[in-house]
Amino acid sequence: MSVIENSKLTVVGAGAVGSSVAYAALIRGSARHVALYDIAAEKTEAEVLDLAHGAQFTGSSDIIGGADISVAAGSHVVVITAGAKQKPGQTRIELAGVNANILKSMMPRLLDVAPDATYVIVTNPCDVLTVLSQEATGLPYERIFASGTVLDTSRLRWKLAQRAGVSISSVHAYIVGEHGDTEFPLWSHATIGTVPILDWEPLDGQPRFTVDELDQIAVDVRDAAYKVIQGKGATNYAIGLSSARIVEAVLNDEHAVMPVSTVLDDFHGVSGVALSVPSVVSRTGAAPIRTTAFSPSELGLFRRSADALREVADTLR
Repeated sequence: MSVIENSKLTVVGAGAVGSSVAYAALIRGSARHVALYDIAAEKTEAEVLDLAHGAQFTGSSDIIGGADISVAAGSHVVVITAGAKQKPGQTRIELAGVNANILKSMMPRLLDVAPDATYVIVTNPCDVLTVLSQEATGLPYERIFASGTVLDTSRLRWKLAQRAGVSISSVHAYIVGEHGDTEFPLWSHATIGTVPILDWEPLDGQPRFTVDELDQIAVDVRDAAYKVIQGKGATNYAIGLSSARIVEAVLNDEHAVMPVSTVLDDFHGVSGVALSVPSVVSRTGAAPIRTTAFSPSELGLFRRSADALREVADTLR
């Protein structure tokens, strides 16, 4: 493995999500240098000051930022959170038009100052925006990808761990497809330790999982963001942590398996759309694990997800 020395992360967007990404990255020591960029100068400077004032407690990482895109110069990873935020009751796809225009104009400018960076799209709808941003920049598929269902997978594992009575790290399950309404779990591969999910006997005497219960858990995970947004206006802490974790996998050349969203090329017959599948994330970016098996029903759900996103992307080109 080849860890990037003197690493630099730039977070684009100083709103709730971008500030949380920077905060998580500083606390976790994800990168040696963190930069925050947003066209809202006063807001960005205030966020940078607030983060810098805690530098005594965050190890060796430092923070800079401002409204000049040059703060991104020399970045190894750029995480993009800029855009209109999701409103209560609004789907991620409904955000597509306004945020697509923002990224189409911004991506070439970012590439001018950070030509060698790996780009991680967090702005929603992240899957569609990844396809459009890749087309606007011509970047290799592996170097521009979305955070995808990394957070959704964490939500799933948290709920399963609570029910099963085990630690989250002992739950092995993935959400795949769209980061949104057509996402679904790969139940055919879900295990607790080495035990298939439906065979697990909870340690507290509770009954085994049922298919109906798992279906409801999948719905709860899919709709989790809407519940958070309704209560507090935005999701930010968990996406901040999951984005920082993705950054670490790149900068530390971890070859970690994560369900990020890349533009697919004949993945189970799907091409030209970005969807989350288990992928190896390293210094070179994200590479889908092409031998990931799907059950027949899962493959149908996957292609349904692809069709939905392709339709949205086509309307925005």
